[in-house]
Amino acid sequence: MSSSEAEIWLPKLTRREFRERMRAGELLGCIIPVAATEQHLEHLAMEHDWRSVLYIAGEVARRLAPRVLVAPSMNVGISEHHMRHPGTLSAMPGSWLGLLHDTIRSMHHAGFKNILVLNGHGGNIAPCQGIWGQFQQRFGINLQFRSYWEFLPAELAKAHLKTGRFPGHAQEFETAFALAAFPENVRHEAMADQSDREPLQATAEAGRILIAGIVEGVTQHLSAMLDGKNAEPVPPFMP
Repeated sequence: MSSSEAEIWLPKLTRREFRERMRAGELLGCIIPVAATEQHLEHLAMEHDWRSVLYIAGEVARRLAPRVLVAPSMNVGISEHHMRHPGTLSAMPGSWLGLLHDTIRSMHHAGFKNILVLNGHGGNIAPCQGIWGQFQQRFGINLQFRSYWEFLPAELAKAHLKTGRFPGHAQEFETAFALAAFPENVRHEAMADQSDREPLQATAEAGRILIAGIVEGVTQHLSAMLDGKNAEPVPPFMP
């Protein structure tokens, strides 16, 4: 199977296909996308965060095929601060971290030694930062947590974001992303009518450039993980 034909989505594989690729030493890394389903002002679909991170994960995995698989996305996040807007889904930090732990455990059990948890929602960051050292101690592998917008080069943001702000929440950056990657999720009439005017600065052209920069950055980061050049040390246990 050529790299262009290699399946990148874990759920699409049969158990035999997965087993054979892992035994052959082909699969070296796994991306676990985590995000949220929550309100994104009046003009963006509530799936925006998880759809965005899944988009980035898929593009990166295609570039690194056949060495990388993408696990199913955790599309409910920690979004208590948005619960006043009906339709938002939110998990409590403990239950959310428990599911993330078990997803990592499953991928580790399957044989992955390089796992990138790629985040697409700001509310997930603090809980992960608080427990990440314990996760690393538990699994003893190259386990990293990053938000996808961390990989946006500063020069691209400066050149193509009129407001200069990112990621924001349903502002110029996220709106530009949606216009470029899934324009059907943008409600133009609602964007024009709402009081928040910053999203009107967004363009699909800028979104495409910003996404390309992020994909390149994540690809380089994960490629270095697979090659043993980018490993986070496991925190030592306290004596």
